[in-house]
Amino acid sequence: MSRKQKQTMNMIEGSLGDKILRFAVPLAITGILQQIFNATDVAVVGQFAGKNAMAAVGSNSPVVGLMVNLFVGVSLGANVVISRFTGQRNPDGIRRGVHTAILVALITGVLVAVFGVLISRPMLELLGVPASIMPMALAYLRIYLLGMPVILLYNFESSIFRSQGDTKTPLLCLIAAGLLNVALNLFFVIVLNMTADGVATATVISNTVSSGLMFLVLCRTKTQIRIRFRDFRIDRGILKVMLQIGLPAGLQGMVFSISNLCIQSALNSLGPDIIAASSAAFNIEIVAYYIINAFGQAETTFIGQNSGARKPERCRRVIRIGLAQDLIFTALLCAGIIWFAVPLLRLFNTDPVVVHYGQIRIVYILSFEVINALIEGFSGVLRGFGRSLAPALVALFGICGTRIFWVFFVFRNHPDFRLLILCFPISWAITAGILILYYLLIRRRLFAGIAPAGVH
Repeated sequence: MSRKQKQTMNMIEGSLGDKILRFAVPLAITGILQQIFNATDVAVVGQFAGKNAMAAVGSNSPVVGLMVNLFVGVSLGANVVISRFTGQRNPDGIRRGVHTAILVALITGVLVAVFGVLISRPMLELLGVPASIMPMALAYLRIYLLGMPVILLYNFESSIFRSQGDTKTPLLCLIAAGLLNVALNLFFVIVLNMTADGVATATVISNTVSSGLMFLVLCRTKTQIRIRFRDFRIDRGILKVMLQIGLPAGLQGMVFSISNLCIQSALNSLGPDIIAASSAAFNIEIVAYYIINAFGQAETTFIGQNSGARKPERCRRVIRIGLAQDLIFTALLCAGIIWFAVPLLRLFNTDPVVVHYGQIRIVYILSFEVINALIEGFSGVLRGFGRSLAPALVALFGICGTRIFWVFFVFRNHPDFRLLILCFPISWAITAGILILYYLLIRRRLFAGIAPAGVH
């Protein structure tokens, strides 16, 4: 077997169950490790700089998500475009897609960094970040945003590898950079006595390393995704399709972030203890989301390639197998996290109040996380077929609409932490119901559109 064959996965022929697992599991591990490494930001400042510094880092999570998610969605568009070219066995299309994706990542990264730094203080003030943690929160956010070019480059590079079925290369690069991140966190906070600004600096340096390593691999690979400096140009046709698929996916991610900004603002009104508790719980519960997201991206990529190869029956099997595996893995992981919630929370902060409220959030959210798996699964399916706008619109009304209504009308009249957290499973249930109904209504058209010529 050639080196090229070893590095790519044949998604349009052969078995599916084992290939979906081989694709999704390294991707899930990548996301989980990335979150663990990111969680060291919160854990290190929580243990060595106090709960105010921990709250300062945690209060930035929705802001960072808002900045990142739009362009992570565009990177999913790159994944679908390159996957289709791969299914069509079109090496020229793959080459143009790869080089367009890299340039888009770098250019948009610089724009987000500049714009983000300019609006960072007004954004935190709008969220009602307490004055006691504002200086630390602002320093963290500004340093983090300066690293956006390399952060977005990492996400686009990962999408390029995923389009070929390679989820191991991003994982290995992340492990190397993540270990560096942990070491730098400890050095900046313990040795140099820095607080939130120290862990932000460590994050930017480690992201530079991970994106740099993948860039080197792309320069040296013998596969069709190899990059050459002479080929760097933006293909307008590919960019248009990439944005048509990716922008709605990015907007869907932003919808989650916008609604979470409202929730974060409500959390901020409850004081530093609940801010710290929610931050610690989020860094634990988000692990389950990476399982969900990994299978959603697997369905996007496998359907992208098989729709490009005009194999509708294989797409149907991808949907059945991918959703089943996603639900099983998600349920098992959530049960485990709920069982070990208290010792996991104590890794972040040993304050009994912080642990108590953190456990409440974990139980309320993870008990219903399988509903979120349905949302990500069917969104991934629709994106694979090139239908990104519908999931975005459904999320806008189902997720964002429900949560904003909940914060401004339900929570405002009854400012209770438990009541606030209930908006997560309620919004998931509404969105999942609408999204599944939409899929069932257009299912025949989706498969008819990729049927081989002469087949009806």
